[in-house]
Amino acid sequence: MNEKVLHTLEYNKILDQLTEYAFSADAKSRCQKLRPITDRAQIEQLQQQTSDALSRLFKYGSLSFSGVTDIRDSLKRLEIGGALSAIELLRVCSLLESAKRAKAFARSQDDNDQPDDSLTSLFAGIEPLTPLCDEIRRCILSEDEIADDASSTLHSIRRSMRGMNDKIRAQMNSMINNTTTRSYLQDTVITMRDGRYCLPVKAEAKSLVPGMIHDQSSTGSTLFIEPMAVVNLNNEYKELQLREQEEIEVILAGLSNLTASYATQLLADYELLTELDFIFARAAFAQTYNGVAPLFNDDGRIHIRKGRHPLLDPKKVVPIDVRLGEDFRLLIVTGPNTGGKTVSLKTVGLLTLMGQSGLHIPASERSELGIFDEVFADIGDEQSIEQSLSTFSSHMVNIIRILEQVNDRSLVLFDELCAGTDPTEGAALAISILSKLHLYGARIMATTHYSELKVYALSTPGVENACCEFDVATLSPTYRLLIGIPGKSNAFAISEKLGLPSDLITDAKGRISKSEGDFEDLIADLEKSRSTIEREQLEINQYKAEIESLKEKLEQKQERLDSSRNKILREANEQAYNILKEAKDVADETIRNFNKYGKAGAPVSEMEKERTKLRGKMDKAAQKMSEQKKASVPNHNVPKKLRIGDSVKVISMNLKGTVHSLPNARGDLYVQMGILRSLVNINDLILLEEDAAPGTKKFQKTSAGKIKMSKSASVSTEINLIGKTTDEAIPLLDKYLDDAYLAHLPSVRIVHGKGTGALRNAVQAHLKRLKYVKSFHLGEFGEGDAGVTIAEFKD
Repeated sequence: MNEKVLHTLEYNKILDQLTEYAFSADAKSRCQKLRPITDRAQIEQLQQQTSDALSRLFKYGSLSFSGVTDIRDSLKRLEIGGALSAIELLRVCSLLESAKRAKAFARSQDDNDQPDDSLTSLFAGIEPLTPLCDEIRRCILSEDEIADDASSTLHSIRRSMRGMNDKIRAQMNSMINNTTTRSYLQDTVITMRDGRYCLPVKAEAKSLVPGMIHDQSSTGSTLFIEPMAVVNLNNEYKELQLREQEEIEVILAGLSNLTASYATQLLADYELLTELDFIFARAAFAQTYNGVAPLFNDDGRIHIRKGRHPLLDPKKVVPIDVRLGEDFRLLIVTGPNTGGKTVSLKTVGLLTLMGQSGLHIPASERSELGIFDEVFADIGDEQSIEQSLSTFSSHMVNIIRILEQVNDRSLVLFDELCAGTDPTEGAALAISILSKLHLYGARIMATTHYSELKVYALSTPGVENACCEFDVATLSPTYRLLIGIPGKSNAFAISEKLGLPSDLITDAKGRISKSEGDFEDLIADLEKSRSTIEREQLEINQYKAEIESLKEKLEQKQERLDSSRNKILREANEQAYNILKEAKDVADETIRNFNKYGKAGAPVSEMEKERTKLRGKMDKAAQKMSEQKKASVPNHNVPKKLRIGDSVKVISMNLKGTVHSLPNARGDLYVQMGILRSLVNINDLILLEEDAAPGTKKFQKTSAGKIKMSKSASVSTEINLIGKTTDEAIPLLDKYLDDAYLAHLPSVRIVHGKGTGALRNAVQAHLKRLKYVKSFHLGEFGEGDAGVTIAEFKD
């Protein structure tokens, strides 16, 4: 990939941001050296590693590689038999502590029985070497301090040093406390010079304090003298210091030998941790802009969904949808200045470079990228004063270089192609260049203001128009990229809105040809049609959502009916089985008694007793059934006149149904209850006037003898409160909800608009107080968003 395009598309800024998430120097270097590659298998491997690392970050939190330092030079010195310093050994220890953290991080996944991923083998190869790490930490306390118990010899030497130190200080303190000697001293303190204990003696009294002079003050008034009384003690102390240093070197040599035995694994740990640091840096970077792994193809096909430029403010950037390389290989983007054309161009190029580098892209799932051998871009001001090149000449030099290198596996990006020269010649030249590149099979995206290129796109197969949407009413771009519609410059509309006199605008319109004017009008009509279609599509999606909701509720209701029917049939079968069983038991007992009394010649009185006993059981059962029937049938008004289609409730079954036939002479009629059709008596029914279906007209006599129509025939599924104050809206809403609930509407839409949010808060506070409101929520995409509240009623 050529370095020029990396600079043009600001790829280096992406690498600078990526580098901030790496810990080790080697990983930071790899971030800076990261370049797009063209091998699809390798690209997909890098993307998979980034995805797996990102998944682990979301599940288990961050992983620090702060202790990973380059120990390869130290390991090379160990190979040739050298010894390591305390600093180098502590770096080895820090590396092993990072390995220990990484191993623990990997075990958290194993504990949760998560499946293996592309990073499992990397984590598995890490060895914390805990014995080596613990031994180094035990012996070396810091870069300048070795522990006393690093060895028994060192412990003994330091104990002797402490004893000798106490002797020297005791001797010198006795001299300081001597009145005569104290008068010779510049200050009553004990100092160190060249590792030996000295006293600060006045220069004129040097002959009165016998000893060795080690130093003097800058003024020469003070001499630092080692008294003869402690020279031998200082010599012994110096010998102990030398023995201490020798023992420290022995300890470091022993630790170095121990480290050398693990050299191979230490090198592997360093390489694995550096690799993981690089991978997790890519994942942490992707986490900041909510990146996703794109799909790749070898056909040069690009389909970016909701793509966002990663260097723009994520709170302000407008996502774009871009297609290229499937139905068309050349996309010409038009529209007014500052409308987002260049940003769209750079977004496509930069996301392509990021994807081929193994970085996630800021877009929606299922975004697709082609793999290109080269990406070329001619964007920005290429003017060069040193080379005496104008803007047009500089761009042309760049375009010539592109034409020499381009092929069918290239992505070419042009910003304002052939601008900066005569418009007629520039447009003709631009069409020729694009036609040549199109012939080569390259994928091209170009921005322009030339109307000729819009016509070229409309009349050439494999070439498509696109535009960056512009709201003329507000004189502001929406930054949405619309494919399939050429853009309009809107120069006249913008000028008029800004206050340019109308006579100048009329004169300007008269100076363009009729064909050009008709073409611009055609573009305007297309834009108006597109807006209408989008608005209608939004309404259609809203209706679809409502239909799906109603369908789901009907299915749930049908399931409840089926469940009730099955329960009733099961209970009826159980009762019938018990009745038949009891009847069989009675019959068997009767037959046995008859045979017994018949054979034994028993008197008639005994048989009569048995018959009386059996009749008592039957009367008792009949009485129980009568009591159950009375308990189950409350006092109610028996319907006088029934019509087919009336809603009724079957008391004995506790089910609602619809009259399917008129009563016969005995009062029996068929009632349809869901899929169950049963013959019941009119005395077992209650007429349900309030269950009339919405949209049907029910009439009832009022006290005045007049006919009154049910409100269910006219209740809407939506109420619009926009423009109302809170005091005006709440009474209207309360009455509307009562009517809607009585009309058995499953849910309603309350349109209150966005505004300051006061009306929305008042509406939702009122809904919370209503017992018959099951739930409510703000509208989703396609339902009106935050300007609408959807309320659902209880069944």
